[in-house]
Amino acid sequence: MLRLLPLVLGFLFLVGPAPGVLAASQKAAALRQANGLVAFTPTAKFLAGNFVADEMHPNFIYGPVKAFLATRKCPTAWLMEADQKTQMAGPGSQGKPAEFTVYLEEDCPDKVVYYVFIDQSNLTPREWIEWRQKFHKSKTEPQYGDVKSKLDKACTTGCGVGAELRFIQVNGELVGPSPEKVLGQDRKVTPIYDLNRQQKIGK
Repeated sequence: MLRLLPLVLGFLFLVGPAPGVLAASQKAAALRQANGLVAFTPTAKFLAGNFVADEMHPNFIYGPVKAFLATRKCPTAWLMEADQKTQMAGPGSQGKPAEFTVYLEEDCPDKVVYYVFIDQSNLTPREWIEWRQKFHKSKTEPQYGDVKSKLDKACTTGCGVGAELRFIQVNGELVGPSPEKVLGQDRKVTPIYDLNRQQKIGK
């Protein structure tokens, strides 16, 4: 048995750790505990879907989520609130709810960043627009009507949406500007669709 140990360790060294199971730093572990977050495996549909990064008045569509994930340079992990995960897997649960919150943790040496997504991938792009309208229609009807029209056009051109990047937190503190503004300053992240020009953005 002892003779096999060096071989096993050598194999692990070659293949590396599995995605999402990298050991969290002390700061990241403390934030997970403080926020009641546990490891979570997002669905392939969510990872393959597009997202907006402004809750009320998005200018761009980004995606897919897995492409955004690939731009992160520090170790990452997907997390969810423990209570929410228990409810989803508990007795009597009937599939995924229309939306739920997932956290993408980026554990850097100088900071821990949470990209807080609202996963609505259980909806079709058209259902996503209707679901969104249900919550925003009464707030600013004329302005939202314009946004809905642009999202409708994006949906017909194959740039439908299934998620929102709702918040960004750094070391537990909410970043002031909307996530869309933060992404606009991130040279590694490029939108795929311009909602104002109503056209796809070339690579």
